[in-house]
Amino acid sequence: MPSTPRTNAIREITHRPIRVAPRPSDNGQPLPSSAYFGANTLGARQMKAKLPKDVYAKLHAAVRLGKKLDSDIAPTVAQVIKEWAISRGVTHFTHWFQPQTGLTAEKHDAFLAFDEAGLPIESFSGEQLIQSEPDASSFPSGGLRATWEARGYTAWNPASPVFISESGGTKTLCVPSVFIGYNGEALDEMTPLLRSSDVLSEKAMALLELIGDTGVLRVYTTMGPEQEFFLIDRGHFAMRPDLVMANRTLVGAAPPRGQQLEDHYFGGIPERVQACIAEVEAELYKLGVPIVTRHNEVAPSQFEMAPFFEETDIAVDHNQLVMAILRKVALRHGLQAIVHEKPFAGINGSGKHCNWSMAIASDNQLDGTNLLKPGKTPHQNLRFLLFLAAVLKGVHKHGGLLRAGIATSGNEHRLGANEAPPAIISAFLGAMLTRVVEDIAGGKVQAANADQAMLKLGVSKLPEVAQDNTDRNRTSPFAFTGAKFEFRAVGGSQSIAFPVTLVNAVVAEACDEMAKELKKALKEHKSTDDAVYAVVKQAFKETAAVRFEGNNYSDEWVEEAKKRGLPNLRRTPEALEQLTTKASKALFKHTGILSEAELESRYHVRLERYIKDILIELHTLQQIVDTQVLPACYAYLGTLTSSAAMGKTAGIEVTPLVNAANGVSGMVGDLRKKSAELAKVITKAEGMHDHLAKQAEYLTGTGCDTMAEVRAACDALELVVGDEQWPLPKYREMLFPV
Repeated sequence: MPSTPRTNAIREITHRPIRVAPRPSDNGQPLPSSAYFGANTLGARQMKAKLPKDVYAKLHAAVRLGKKLDSDIAPTVAQVIKEWAISRGVTHFTHWFQPQTGLTAEKHDAFLAFDEAGLPIESFSGEQLIQSEPDASSFPSGGLRATWEARGYTAWNPASPVFISESGGTKTLCVPSVFIGYNGEALDEMTPLLRSSDVLSEKAMALLELIGDTGVLRVYTTMGPEQEFFLIDRGHFAMRPDLVMANRTLVGAAPPRGQQLEDHYFGGIPERVQACIAEVEAELYKLGVPIVTRHNEVAPSQFEMAPFFEETDIAVDHNQLVMAILRKVALRHGLQAIVHEKPFAGINGSGKHCNWSMAIASDNQLDGTNLLKPGKTPHQNLRFLLFLAAVLKGVHKHGGLLRAGIATSGNEHRLGANEAPPAIISAFLGAMLTRVVEDIAGGKVQAANADQAMLKLGVSKLPEVAQDNTDRNRTSPFAFTGAKFEFRAVGGSQSIAFPVTLVNAVVAEACDEMAKELKKALKEHKSTDDAVYAVVKQAFKETAAVRFEGNNYSDEWVEEAKKRGLPNLRRTPEALEQLTTKASKALFKHTGILSEAELESRYHVRLERYIKDILIELHTLQQIVDTQVLPACYAYLGTLTSSAAMGKTAGIEVTPLVNAANGVSGMVGDLRKKSAELAKVITKAEGMHDHLAKQAEYLTGTGCDTMAEVRAACDALELVVGDEQWPLPKYREMLFPV
């Protein structure tokens, strides 16, 4: 094997020892997961034994009921947190928050302070716990902040436990927080989510009270986000400028074998990957993140981890930790974790299936009741159908808005491909539940009252919809899978905060609309159940267009969806425009989740991010072509022409060599022309920076089309240029490590 950077990387990989994942132990004996789960977290429950009863009661109320934290208890809580953190070797603390970058942010402050005598002490006050002031000017704000306006505030979110981050031999206390501007503008992903949770709780509680379910203290949502990702060798990653800069391969010919043999899904996890994921799990367990499954995904070198269900606000924080810990631990194993939606062409990309539901918090028998799970009585099932109708109503009315929530440059490559739901938002209910819904909507059940109607519908069998009585529809972007909806279209690298905020918002509005309709119906019907049945019947009629049980990947569905009036927003810019529609503005004004300025900022932040992503890809591709692909082709041409010249001198027939050189030369010429077009596209796109919408439209059309043409030319050359000359790790090497 010749000595080239590519072959040297392969040699290093084949001889690298496998790192054994360290496991927490006690006196050399490995501990079970339950023994160290949450060891690096301090939530309200862990504080119970450390806090005075009255202080704990107020903290518990803030967490369980979403009430504002009483500032009077902050010094006591801060003292407990400080003592716990210092006892574990922590030296610094940070307000850990989620700006509109899709990642997390933190600024570390030392516990070190000085007393009145000038002596060093450890200090952590109630004020430091509750609020901090990082510079807000350098985070994306979508116009909410001027460049010179630097003041911003982070504020502790007590519902999410504080935790200790271990990195590089140091320990830092992380305080999960929201991030707001000087005038209270939401600059982050978490603030709108918390607002949406409060609004949904308020509207759902009002609806429950109308049907006679009283004593509800709060309605909260639950979430179980599945995380898909790729693990490839770090050496290969470092040699791919496109992966380093854009998180996806911009060139790369398909290998003879991809996923067509269907042999990777649920196959045996490779030993190196097993060791890596086991260490990731151990780190996450210490942080209280309940990861419970791991397996091979469909594509080669693709894997998945999934947690138990948690309250959504905590699940959002935990998913950010999953991605961060995955990236960090993978490096220890000589691997690179990639969560981009489509890092490799021609094989499955990575999504993040968000399993969403609603539940009741109360001091009576309703506590813990899942509102999207059928019950055992006609009333319980009417309640289930009422909230099911509210979800369908929200998805039907605001499908375009939900599509905007998952619109990113990465997801644009994935949505509509063979492994992901299309850009058309529809809902799947399953055969049995669909029959019930259609029978109600069509008035097929004739009965004197709601109780009789429910019995005729087969109320005794309705709970079976939560017991896997129907097949899953993996092509549906928003599928009911028994007691929950699975929002399958969310991208693998996304923060789930904004997509879930939108789900909460549209369902909250629907609950409010149905409450108004129910109040009218209660005046017209003898019983509450009869009124509920009438409202549900009307909602199921109105939402028929958004329900679809078939193959969402098919061309027939695209045509059918068009007839139904469902938007098909394939490109990110057109999807993001849904954030600026009258219906979206009215929704957020009515619910108070986002002001018009805050909503406009989300549109601008996401549109700017899309433009920057594509421009980075354009520049990276141009550099790869100019500095790697073309020089490799010139070197190969030099080899062919030299061989031809020597052969001619020796009197050997050189026609095959000449033909090969001419063929490669023609392909190189074609690539040079396309590369020149790429340079023109970059120049024109960068000159449009004052017109974001036009710039985005140009990039998503001409920009992406030109990149595709350049890629095709590069990939064709990869298949003919001598292997010794090709500089980039190939798909077969990255996806099928030896």
